[in-house]
Amino acid sequence: MEGAGYRVVFEKGGVYLHTSAKKHQDPDSLIAGVVRVVEKDNDVLLSWAPVEEAGDATQMLFSKKDAGGGDSCASEDEPSFDPGYEPDWAVISTVRPRPRRSEPSAGGAEPSCHRDSWAFWVSLGELKSIRRSKPGLSWAYLVLVTQAGGSLPALHFHRGGTRALLRVLSRYLLLASSPQDSRLYLVFPHDSSALSSSFHHLQLFDQDSSNVVSRFLQDPYSTTFNSFSRVTNFFRGALQPHPEGAPRDLHPGPEDEPEPGFEVISCVELGPRPAVERAPPVTEEEWARHVGPEGRLQRVPELRARIFSGGLSPSLRREAWKFLLGYLSWGGSAEEHKAHVRRKTDEYFRMKLQWKSVSPEQERRNSLLHGYRSLIERDVSRTDRTNKFYEGPENPGLGLLHDILLTYCMYHFDLGYVQGMSDLLSPILYVVQNEVDAFWCFCGFMELVHGNFEESQETMKRQLGQLLLLLRVLDPPLCDFLDSQDSGSLCFCFRWLLIWFKREFPFLDVLRLWEVLWTGLPGPNLHLLVACAILDMERDTLMLSGFGSNEILKHINELTMKLSVEDVLTRAEALYRQLTACTELPHNVQEVLGLAPPAAPHSPSPPASPLPLSPTRTPPAPPLPADPAAQPDSSLEILPEEEEDGVGS
Repeated sequence: MEGAGYRVVFEKGGVYLHTSAKKHQDPDSLIAGVVRVVEKDNDVLLSWAPVEEAGDATQMLFSKKDAGGGDSCASEDEPSFDPGYEPDWAVISTVRPRPRRSEPSAGGAEPSCHRDSWAFWVSLGELKSIRRSKPGLSWAYLVLVTQAGGSLPALHFHRGGTRALLRVLSRYLLLASSPQDSRLYLVFPHDSSALSSSFHHLQLFDQDSSNVVSRFLQDPYSTTFNSFSRVTNFFRGALQPHPEGAPRDLHPGPEDEPEPGFEVISCVELGPRPAVERAPPVTEEEWARHVGPEGRLQRVPELRARIFSGGLSPSLRREAWKFLLGYLSWGGSAEEHKAHVRRKTDEYFRMKLQWKSVSPEQERRNSLLHGYRSLIERDVSRTDRTNKFYEGPENPGLGLLHDILLTYCMYHFDLGYVQGMSDLLSPILYVVQNEVDAFWCFCGFMELVHGNFEESQETMKRQLGQLLLLLRVLDPPLCDFLDSQDSGSLCFCFRWLLIWFKREFPFLDVLRLWEVLWTGLPGPNLHLLVACAILDMERDTLMLSGFGSNEILKHINELTMKLSVEDVLTRAEALYRQLTACTELPHNVQEVLGLAPPAAPHSPSPPASPLPLSPTRTPPAPPLPADPAAQPDSSLEILPEEEEDGVGS
């Protein structure tokens, strides 16, 4: 429904206010109404109005009493409730609803006892949290708490609809469970910085790690990436994969707990692991032999294979990275490349001028741009400062990092800037040493990994699921051990995949690792096999030392800067060859390795979740039953799109 300046995106009748504190509600104490979500004047509002005002008398479920049957207002001697105590049989507001701003009470008088005085609306930006009723009640309710600390009247859904409403709200807000109360959902705005800011509110780290917690409270970003302490409710919930097509609710009950899909139901016999030797780096002379007439590169597949097997000489990277990251075309001539660079230079400075021309007064009224600038300035000031290219207080490289990242916000409005992107840009600028070239190379890299920084974290969930699937095939005992230590979700690998091992290897080794990964060989997910290789190298240490979950996380964190990139790449390639040599490799594993096209949408083995290993193209048997108590707490969940629920939703 649309009108002048507004659009109704959700409407649900049969939503009641209970105005009495009595356990058994009097019909006159129940006010039927309609709840709506309305887009109006660049804002989104949630409103409730009684049925008389909404013009829908059919929503009434109780007959009115005679006029002499008594006043419909709650009497003075009705019991009141302590705001801290909310009985599930009668949740009422301890504060009378305020008059709507569009219809102020005459002379500032208190709201009358008429039904229309209970109508209210609130901007979604004013919400702080949403409390949901316990399951099993005859009808469900929602209580909305505002940023000011007050709670609106509880909305009782006599005909269902809570899930539908929450799904609509999730289009505009991020809803996340409070670690202290599974029925309380914290509300965060849908912007790129919400994920980082929510770390503090959701208590990402264990409280018993006092030194980590104190550093986290002072500096959430550095502690998240540097300390890498134990991941609890937020990531365990956010990264728990969901099987394709399985309904995902905000708070699933025991009867509809999502199947985890971690059980191996068919064993895969792998052959011996082949020996692999890395080749020397590609030199300038070897590269020159691939340059043909007009400056076009020849025998490109052969050249990419050489980069994969040996990497690049340092002197060659400045030119070669432009091809690997898609800035320059492998088949273009020298003249075509010059014309392309001129066009891209003009395009870059047009975008840069967009934010450079914003005055301080304008920026004060542009909270999004101001927020991006603040994040970027803070992150740039501590990105690779031990590297000589970025050290010193007045280093020009820091200014280039700042400008490129802010210009990227103009290039990709939807994503903007998210903490961690500066880690990906820094090595590119170090190698290319040109602002425009570095920007477009960075854009090419972000095309590969932009999903890592999306607020929903669906891409990260999918990658962790794929990593677990590979590890299940390569080393089932290691997976069983990690499961037994409450580490089977592989959340300790989160940072590895998020910024492609940038913090795990020395700076120069990262350059070698990335250029190998950018070749796209031997398949699309070599970075997952790199993670498998690291875990394979640490297998005996993890299992024979009897580490618990805390010790596992501590050990993984202490691997930083102690790994040899050549050893890891050699083992990753050996793992790939070992897997591809298996004639009975499950189809979902083939998909991860790029050996088979993705399954059809109805397939039971989508790549987004680590489903049970299954023979090639044959439907798998159902997963083995899992103990619901062993599942990680789900603190952030994506609401399903399907129509929902019954009366007790």
